[in-house]
Amino acid sequence: MRILNFGSLNVDHVYKVADFVKPGETISAETYSRFCGGKGLNQSIALARAGAKVLHAGRIGSDGLFLKEKLEASGVDCSLLEVAAEEPTGHAVIQVSAKGENCIVLFGGANMRIAEEQISRSIQSMERGDILLLQNEISRMGEIMEAADGAGLRIFFNPAPMNERVLSYPMELVDTLIVNEIEGAGLAGADPESGPEQVIRSLRTKYPAANLLMTLGASGAMYLGHSEEREVFVPASSVRKVVDTTAAGDTFIGYFLAETALGASPETAMKTAAAASGLCVGRLGAADSIPFRHELRGG
Repeated sequence: MRILNFGSLNVDHVYKVADFVKPGETISAETYSRFCGGKGLNQSIALARAGAKVLHAGRIGSDGLFLKEKLEASGVDCSLLEVAAEEPTGHAVIQVSAKGENCIVLFGGANMRIAEEQISRSIQSMERGDILLLQNEISRMGEIMEAADGAGLRIFFNPAPMNERVLSYPMELVDTLIVNEIEGAGLAGADPESGPEQVIRSLRTKYPAANLLMTLGASGAMYLGHSEEREVFVPASSVRKVVDTTAAGDTFIGYFLAETALGASPETAMKTAAAASGLCVGRLGAADSIPFRHELRGG
């Protein structure tokens, strides 16, 4: 079974500053770094490092070719990735203050110029029963979902970042919905303070045909199958020291899907995903912090 990730690729421009720039002010940055970014890129790398057969469909400009190289170095098939030389790659301008806080300006760029032809070509390259993974950082999401459903693909959707556009998508086509507690509450119209059990039950009421996976950060993860009455809960792996949580959620999703594609039960898939995320948070960076399968105990 193959996995198609139709997702975002961003260039992260990170500036370390004493404090955030104010209106009308010009400041000097202490350092500048450029990183690979985008939830789509991170999740494809996690899938590949977990051992899945993954293809990445998306769009970049010529300024983002190093993102393609990063994916390929991790074992991702980029034959469906389009390079539009005259378009800017999606990117984020990130200020990081001396207090460790950040503020981010995100520009969608090529991520928001997905064409109908690419959707058709990408979906047709897959076989019935394969998996399509989506996030909410590219354009034409509804069209992609409809094309995938027509081709018999299983749709796994991570609605991050959560916004009003998600409510207009054909959510009835989603096989598995992957959310954190805040995203889940937003989708279900529930109070996030009511607790994860209530949020996931509210999601079940609104999307009765979907399997539900809710990540809970340091508290673990919860799964409720569409035909099941009880949630499956898996705690987070113990971590000696949390260094950076940037790609932990993307790592979890990638490993969960990779295990699912291999036929693992949701509980087994969550345990493996939790172990991978535990390694991820002990390292600096986003894509570079995602572990390979052989690094997991017994992997």
